Amino acid sequence: MEQPAPSVLKLLAHDLRWTLLQQLTQSDYRVAELVAQVKQPLNLVSYHLRQLRQAGLVHERRSAADERSFYYSLDLQRLHTLYLEASSCLHPSLGEAIPPGSRTDFHFDGPPPRLLFLCTSNSARSQMAEALVDHLSQGQVQAYSAGSHPAPAVHPLAIRTLVRRDIQMSQSKPKSLEGFVGQSFDRVITLCDRVRERCPTWGDSSPIHWSLPDPTAAEGSEAERQQVFDQLALQLDVRIRLLLTLLEQERQETVPGQKTAS
Repeated sequence: MEQPAPSVLKLLAHDLRWTLLQQLTQSDYRVAELVAQVKQPLNLVSYHLRQLRQAGLVHERRSAADERSFYYSLDLQRLHTLYLEASSCLHPSLGEAIPPGSRTDFHFDGPPPRLLFLCTSNSARSQMAEALVDHLSQGQVQAYSAGSHPAPAVHPLAIRTLVRRDIQMSQSKPKSLEGFVGQSFDRVITLCDRVRERCPTWGDSSPIHWSLPDPTAAEGSEAERQQVFDQLALQLDVRIRLLLTLLEQERQETVPGQKTAS
């Protein structure tokens, strides 16, 4: 019996929606920034973003720096799930694949990639990201973190959250971003809307923004606040694995003598 094409394929088949998704695989953006990148009218971009939001492929979060604007982010895991479900409609075997953000076998030739994570206090988000990169890359990637206004110490729930993942960061200390000005990085990733909108230019590095809420601002019981930190760790884990995959692919394409898969 014939079935209509799955709705997710119809969404992806539109050129502008596809372009918007391509942009959001690189970074979280505000709508005005997406308008500038795709060179299309604001009302048209907003319409197609709404279509993607209604399908659950894109999420919006109010900027912590300017409450009049929103950051848009791609839910790659949901896109992956819906895409596999659509493929299964053609043949069951097409629905089998490794979920995005689950790789653990990274390999980097040449000088180790350098990443810098920035937020305001360098007490939670950026510290956790730094530790997760070191853990997931098995030390093959040099990760650093800093803050525009460093806190006196790393938040204890950030430390506890990663200990539960067998990652130690009890010796970590907040650092100022001023200590990294002038250094070269493969990527500079801002995790805080305020820092992103005030972040200096970092040479030739490719800027990325992950609009993540500050877990230290969470209220409630300790168990409720711990849940917020656990959710942050999960989001960082997925995003970092995907970033490492992109860096690995770039390195394979640029390192002389690197063999490519046939």
